Amino acid sequence: MKILLVFGTRPEAIKMAPIIKLLEKNTHIFNFKVCVTAQHRQMLDQVLNFFDIIPDYDLNLMKKQQNLSNLTSDVLIFLKPILEDYKPDYVFVHGDTTTSMASALASFYSSIKVCHIEAGLRTYNKYSPYPEEMNRQITSKLADLHFAPTETAKKNLLNEGISEDKIFVVGNTVIDALLIAKDKVESINDGQITLLSKILNSQKKIILVTGHRRENIGDGFINICNALKILSKYENIQIIFPVHLNPNVKGPVYDILADIPTIHLIEPLDYPAFVWLMKRSDIILTDSGGIQEEAPSLGKPVLVMRNNTERPEAIECGTAKLVGTNTDTIVNECINILNDDKLLLKNLTNMNPYGMGNTSQLILNHI
Repeated sequence: MKILLVFGTRPEAIKMAPIIKLLEKNTHIFNFKVCVTAQHRQMLDQVLNFFDIIPDYDLNLMKKQQNLSNLTSDVLIFLKPILEDYKPDYVFVHGDTTTSMASALASFYSSIKVCHIEAGLRTYNKYSPYPEEMNRQITSKLADLHFAPTETAKKNLLNEGISEDKIFVVGNTVIDALLIAKDKVESINDGQITLLSKILNSQKKIILVTGHRRENIGDGFINICNALKILSKYENIQIIFPVHLNPNVKGPVYDILADIPTIHLIEPLDYPAFVWLMKRSDIILTDSGGIQEEAPSLGKPVLVMRNNTERPEAIECGTAKLVGTNTDTIVNECINILNDDKLLLKNLTNMNPYGMGNTSQLILNHI
């Protein structure tokens, strides 16, 4: 059976890596190839190196001042000859990126079946998150098999008229990847981990911050930065913020937070260093989707700096909480959690609603 896996960003690479590693052990059943679009070049390569993945095809599409229109058209144009040459039985795409949506469309144009990993996530607000919400809805319309992480995601797909025999609830491969990585990072020689060890004060609580969503650019990031500035005044708190490379994020962050001693603004971290840092954090502030899935396995509470989430399971089980981008709300919720050991303990004992680390095996079993 011939499978082509297509992805282009760091989150996709992390979540596709466990499937690729399992395929490598089953080459008597599967003939597979990996195609990367390099929608995000540097951050993608970090993950490929960590998991020892060498792509068979590299479209290398990332360019300066990249926009959604030229990225979508480039994926369609450059993927076409690969599909015609390799002729896979299935194309695997992941999640909600522009790479995934365009690759699914290219596969449909070539009459090749699409398997959508992490299918069925929804906010039903097409501009939140943007463009991810519509990317995943379009991908669902094009997909032939839907690997949903949870029953909630399956229900969304059923409500949209997708046949139940095409939907499989398997958990999320991000947990598979995390379980591979979390022990490995304790023994590797990594310069970023060494630097983090020197920066962090073991006597203080650690707040880890990440942010990149387009809908938060502008007032949202200004409010977030103002909240961090207030939190930095508490004596028992230190903040570490790997700042996204987008200048619309980097600008306000450095304008407002530079030169505050208890706030460490650093370059984006490789995946192993980020896993190492998550393990040591006391609370995570983020607008990311993947972190909402990873944190329960590490026992870490997450405050989600968005007004809605396509991952309600983490909210329902209490490992994550929506706080939006209101400055006072962010500050108050952080302080409440850090001052209440019972809330921290609850996160350590909750089960992860996104699976137990066997998702990749379940996907291949179905295939």
